[in-house]
Amino acid sequence: MARSFEECRKIGLEILKPSDSELQHGHELHQQSLVWDAYGFAPTGRGPYPEKLREIIAAGAGRDEIIDAIEEFNMVGSLESPAILGQIAEAWERAGVDCVFQNAGVEGNSIERLIKRLSRFTYVADRHNELYSRVAFPEQVVAAKANGKRCLYLTTNGVPVPRDIESVESALDMLKVFFRLGVRMMHMTYNRRNLIGDGCAETSNAGLSDFGREVVWEMNRVGIIPDVAHSGQRTSLETAQCSKKPVVASHSVAGKLSSHYRAKSDETIKAIIKSGGYIGICAHPPFYRGSGYIDSFLDHIDYVAKNYGADYVAIGTDHSNQVGIPDPEPLVISARRPIFEQYWSEPDAPFTQDVDEHGSKMYDSVAWTNWPLFTVGLVQRGYSDNDIQKIIGGNVKRVAEETLEA
Repeated sequence: MARSFEECRKIGLEILKPSDSELQHGHELHQQSLVWDAYGFAPTGRGPYPEKLREIIAAGAGRDEIIDAIEEFNMVGSLESPAILGQIAEAWERAGVDCVFQNAGVEGNSIERLIKRLSRFTYVADRHNELYSRVAFPEQVVAAKANGKRCLYLTTNGVPVPRDIESVESALDMLKVFFRLGVRMMHMTYNRRNLIGDGCAETSNAGLSDFGREVVWEMNRVGIIPDVAHSGQRTSLETAQCSKKPVVASHSVAGKLSSHYRAKSDETIKAIIKSGGYIGICAHPPFYRGSGYIDSFLDHIDYVAKNYGADYVAIGTDHSNQVGIPDPEPLVISARRPIFEQYWSEPDAPFTQDVDEHGSKMYDSVAWTNWPLFTVGLVQRGYSDNDIQKIIGGNVKRVAEETLEA
């Protein structure tokens, strides 16, 4: 079921049970601090689908064409509604987030597909700059915060690799192109194996390729953060070991607390930390293997912070709010084979968010608009204000700055 922002907040509070002083201090600290989501999504809209979308489905459009059309409506078209814009603005206000490291590139290495999603967020930031701006340097994030503005810092779910590689040098040139388009972080792999290395869904765990090492060094040179959130353990480890600048797992969990294929082992975490990077803890209950609620989410932050230091953990929610009322007439799409790159294991029974009431409440306890409660939860657990400010945004800022240093 879809709950309101306030209902989600109440669920989070019921789990945390903060005292009045903890709640007040957490909210005040959250408001005063730079809050930077290490990997997520700006809120989008939904509503009655345009007739054109139903027409292309009826005409037998291919899988990718349909997905593109749905994304185009949710991310761009729905924002033409003043009511949707108002709800999106409210979501940002409730979350108290200053910047989102925005997923702005479709999963995989296809330059054409990466450009499509990147163009959407470029357009929306230009068209609706009353919601947020698109920035490319850390000082612009700080300036936006000072001016009471929200912003997006862009990442892609893959490294752009030409379909036909003439030489390593010519292939790597695409990193510079995407950097100039504002991209500041890239997934080394997305669940599956590619030319760079193995994804976290592969059983072989083969690690970085020679080409992958060249990619890491070029990312270091250009100023792009290598992200191993969807990479296999060995690929993640070797990326961190060969990089001359910080490597991150922008939205993951601690392997010591979870056997999920997206979790990172202690060995991998240590290598990422040695590189100067951080582990971003994501807000997806199936990854936790604990209660599944906001307390389990905080347990993973606790694990990294207490074992490795508050300088090396962040929050990368990996989701956001979709506002508006769903179309009462669902799209009728014939069964299609799953997308290869977007490997997802079947969720555990308690976590079937769309069906099970228990799983739905777990997700709602860590709703994106509940970001202030993440700060409250850290206050409850005894973290200093300084350490909390690192976790909720300072560490992302530091890595963004260090990546761009000559």
